[in-house]
Amino acid sequence: MFWPEEERLRLLKGTGVPEAVEKDLVNIRSEYYSIVLPFMEAHSDLFSPSVRSLELYRQLVALVMAYSFQEPLEEDDDEKEPNSPLMVPAADILNHIANHNANLEYSADYLRMVATQPILEGHEIFNTYGQMANWQLIHMYGFAEPYPNNTDDTADIQMVTVRDAALQGTKDETEKLLLCERWDFLCKQEMVGEEGAFVIGREEVLTEEELATTLKVLCMPAEEFRDYKERAGWGEEETEDSLAITDIPKLQESWKRLLRNSVLLTLQTYATNLKTDQDLLSNKEAYATLSWREQQALQVCYGQKMILHRVLELTS
Repeated sequence: MFWPEEERLRLLKGTGVPEAVEKDLVNIRSEYYSIVLPFMEAHSDLFSPSVRSLELYRQLVALVMAYSFQEPLEEDDDEKEPNSPLMVPAADILNHIANHNANLEYSADYLRMVATQPILEGHEIFNTYGQMANWQLIHMYGFAEPYPNNTDDTADIQMVTVRDAALQGTKDETEKLLLCERWDFLCKQEMVGEEGAFVIGREEVLTEEELATTLKVLCMPAEEFRDYKERAGWGEEETEDSLAITDIPKLQESWKRLLRNSVLLTLQTYATNLKTDQDLLSNKEAYATLSWREQQALQVCYGQKMILHRVLELTS
């Protein structure tokens, strides 16, 4: 969030990072004026006017975001609110990689860093900050793992992009209205949302039920949709749809066409294409002239585009 806005938009266009940072900034500003500032003013003996600053609070939030730990919830505690962040001196000095060799263990009495694989003398100890895609790493911590090291990397296809791709295939106003009816139905079923995204990883679709159901509903014949909608209205249970990466070539042609067109629309949101990124990454001299931020942003964009291009290949 400390990158100049112009640089953030120029280097990370299409990745989802600029939008995430903008939400952070809006939330920080709201929290500051509605909670933090009134609290400091109510305790003026503890907080002098010099520290009552939105910029100072923004720096504080960024510090906590980058250096704090959150104890994960138990598997049966999914409905609970996330645990509060903890500041853990010493533990926060360890760097993160997806193929980490240590992690933090939580107990009621202590925290301890435990090796998860043999670590040779003189080798770096790497912690894990969680299963984080490169766009999440650069958003939260300001760095990304070079391709192909981040096995947890993902690419997003915005849900509304799939809707837009489907609308492009309609022939007249009647078909558009019918498609909008299907989209509204998916929204009511909480399968899609205006700000949601389908998340695709290197080896799996993380939102497989949502994506499979959306492709099915948007592509099914009109009469089949009426029956499907009626069954949902009566509360009849549908079998859960699933979609693994390896299943994509086996999809119906209409599903593959819609998915492919959605990927093509997504790729148009980036500032550069895959070949431009590949050429820059393969030219060591040119890559070395890039600033740190430019290098990290390039790794984020390239990793996402590689995932999206694999989906293109699978839908061909």
